[in-house]
Amino acid sequence: MALPKTVRAVTAGIAALTLASVLAGCSGGTNATTAADATGTPVTGGTLVYLEQQAHTNLYPPAGGFYPNGGILNQITDKLTYQDPETLKIEPWLAESWTSNPQLTEYTFKLRSGVTFSDGTPVDAAAVARNFDTYGLGNKALNQPVSEVINNYDHSEVIDPLTVKFHFKKSSPGFLQGTATIGSGIVSVSTLNRKFDDLGNAKNIIGSGPFTVASEVLGQEVVLNARADYNWGPKTAKHQGRAYLDTVKIVVTPEDSVRTGSLLAGQGDLIRQVQAYDEKQVAAKDYKLFAPGTRGVNDSIVFRPDNALVSDVRVRQALLKATDTKEVVGTIFSENYPAATSVLAKEATGYVDLSAKLGHDPEKAKELLDEAGWRVGADGIRSKDGATLSLTIYESLPQPQNKAVLQLVAQQWEKVGVKLNVLAGDSGSKTVDNLDPEKTPVAVAMVGRADPDVIKSQFYPKNRDALLQKGGSSQKVKSFVDEKLNTLLETETARTDPDHRLKDVADIQNHLIDQALVIPIFEEPQVFAAAPYLQGLAFEAVGRPSLYGVWLAKH
Repeated sequence: MALPKTVRAVTAGIAALTLASVLAGCSGGTNATTAADATGTPVTGGTLVYLEQQAHTNLYPPAGGFYPNGGILNQITDKLTYQDPETLKIEPWLAESWTSNPQLTEYTFKLRSGVTFSDGTPVDAAAVARNFDTYGLGNKALNQPVSEVINNYDHSEVIDPLTVKFHFKKSSPGFLQGTATIGSGIVSVSTLNRKFDDLGNAKNIIGSGPFTVASEVLGQEVVLNARADYNWGPKTAKHQGRAYLDTVKIVVTPEDSVRTGSLLAGQGDLIRQVQAYDEKQVAAKDYKLFAPGTRGVNDSIVFRPDNALVSDVRVRQALLKATDTKEVVGTIFSENYPAATSVLAKEATGYVDLSAKLGHDPEKAKELLDEAGWRVGADGIRSKDGATLSLTIYESLPQPQNKAVLQLVAQQWEKVGVKLNVLAGDSGSKTVDNLDPEKTPVAVAMVGRADPDVIKSQFYPKNRDALLQKGGSSQKVKSFVDEKLNTLLETETARTDPDHRLKDVADIQNHLIDQALVIPIFEEPQVFAAAPYLQGLAFEAVGRPSLYGVWLAKH
């Protein structure tokens, strides 16, 4: 049961004191003033203390989809292009210009001159070519996987020291936007020469970004220092030159109450993952709340139809109808978390409103389960041919209040005779079990990206494979393959006509809902809180923070 708000507030204040010894002397903003006291003139210097909910895992750029990873990578790497978070227009960054052929099978980029990695080596065509050859093809010898944002990649071609050309096996309309994503951060050749497992150490990542990794305590903190000679931010960035901040200290702080309490106590300057129940407390102190959207596949429950319990589409449709997303949002979240009206968020490119197909209808759910032959037993749970309709799902720690969400959904499903067992997200068996539909017939899914290809990233068998087609890691012989879905996904990522591509995305969303393979719950934002004196905070297109232009007002 969740703590009452008053108790949470007291707990947060006490917990903040226990963290004070760790943070003492590190914050650039103790004794916070109100935003009105800021001069409006940027101040150079100071240390920003950023409290992060989870430790990073691996900083190989294509692994940057995990927000703690991306939060670091966004400070230490640059991208070929920049995507404006408001207009979603692709603009110059490391590449000053680019062209493509009409078939979108060739892209040529002209690079800015004078850009270097923090180890002094040049960001030239050869280095950029090596990056995308690795991201597009992977490196089996070093266990470096293929990036999910790059499709149909074939090879690179160095035209001259500052010109690189990329070739694709077939049309790749999402590639240009892919060069602006966190998964395409440019790193040095020495970084790419390391094994994947070695890239969990932040000190091993050499980028060209405005910050460099100064030190790290694995699983606890990462310290970034401003790079003095940095002078190649996005062309349209308001700030140019080196970062205003001297240092960023990222401290892993798992407890929600500790992060919030530390911020309000002046022991931190910026925190990620402000829970909805703490938003009013933060706002009441005149602290700043930010809730950038993630513009991708909504926070959802997905089915693994290779499990016999959910192989019948009528069972899946029944559970979709049994799910009341409005109750979930109204009970657990704030207005920053809109109830989902499709597989994709409203701000996602290609979104179509499918709310008419997602309506809560428990009576229809019961009818469908009856039709599928599942009968209610004495304990209120349905059974059929000796099997009980009892499903298992693991809590997803990166998703906000996921345990509470799943527990409420479990209550809703129980009303129609279905048991949902919610297991802890930190279980040692979670990773293995989540790849086996026999053990986890349902799972949590969500991914952000401001491009239609995001839907392929989530559901295609060679990407995240959320549906576990062909049985995942199960030892049993499995049969579920959704050929229609896979064909639609392949077609969308190779479609050169923008209108046809958006129609493909609409067809994919309709198919996923018509087959009840997905139950969209809510549109997931990334919610941050900052001290009043923190200025210049920005976010990339799907909600990762950019600290390049941040400064701390005198106070």
